[in-house]
Amino acid sequence: MTELGGTEQNASTMATAVDIATRLGLLLLMIFMCFQILRPFVSLAVWGIILAVAVYPGYQALNTRLGDRRKLTAVILSIAALLVVVLPSIHLAVSSVDGLKALNVKMADVTLMVPPPAESVKVWPVIGEPLYNAWQEASVNVADTLKRFEPQVTACGKWLLSTAVDATFGVLKFAASIIIAGIFLATAASGGQVARNLFGRLAGKRGAEFAIISEKTIRGVVKGILGVALLQALLAGAGFALAGIPAAGLWAFLCLFLAIVQIGILPVVVGVIIFAFMKMSTLSAVLLTVYLVVVTLGDGPLKAILLGRGAMVPMPVLFLGAIGGFIWIGFLGLFIGAVLLSLGYKLFEAWMGGGMVVNSGIK
Repeated sequence: MTELGGTEQNASTMATAVDIATRLGLLLLMIFMCFQILRPFVSLAVWGIILAVAVYPGYQALNTRLGDRRKLTAVILSIAALLVVVLPSIHLAVSSVDGLKALNVKMADVTLMVPPPAESVKVWPVIGEPLYNAWQEASVNVADTLKRFEPQVTACGKWLLSTAVDATFGVLKFAASIIIAGIFLATAASGGQVARNLFGRLAGKRGAEFAIISEKTIRGVVKGILGVALLQALLAGAGFALAGIPAAGLWAFLCLFLAIVQIGILPVVVGVIIFAFMKMSTLSAVLLTVYLVVVTLGDGPLKAILLGRGAMVPMPVLFLGAIGGFIWIGFLGLFIGAVLLSLGYKLFEAWMGGGMVVNSGIK
């Protein structure tokens, strides 16, 4: 009798386990299919959330001035952001295309003239002499030089074309993200409650703290990395334009890209300074050099101030998370990496027995 009862109990346990496994499998299958359906929109939605969180303080201030008209405020901010992003992008694209067309015409008519190099180029360390020889050859006969370097020129042209296409799609995706951010802002109250509930379900009592950490981290990265990069690019571009550097807008855009990816604007600045000393008066070149050096060195203090201001984790954690995230998954990783590493730091702090909550008002 005991053996029969044990057998029935085992069969019942097995049936329960199979039932649970089946339900869990179906649930995971449903989650996977939903993710596959929404996957094309995930990056747009994440960027929309990031933008909405970043501009929310400004949204609140404008909404108060407009008499708590949330939808109107969101529409105004979205249109303003689209104008700021789209119009300069169109101008840059048109100017780049015009420049490439003019360059192609000159190359086809063999009218492209390359100025001869200065003698000082020859004494540059390592690259001086080969660079001088190639430059000198190009200044004498551009057509022969282009034929000699035809594979490299072709590869460079393909890279420029693919980069231009990627940049165009990037601008369109960013514009779509701005529209999504506007929708999130218009429904900020309910969206914020959903986020707090989600963090509460995942982290229990510390959910509210983690929600605040995520919010502050996103704003810190926007100000400390993107904000500093944009400021550097604008200041450098203004200096290029005032000094009469050709294609100043293109070099400023390249400065913006290099600053965002944390390479820094130094490569562009060095090239511009070399050009200035070759083509401008000594006084003008020296003044431009001093200005660009100040702009180049100013990113360190600005990042230290803006990236860590109001943060609930140490500034190095934010910085390492942003850079590591960028290396991992690109631009979106600047924010995802910083948020994940910040949350991981707070979990580690709690596990070690700290768990002090700073600037959040949570007891």
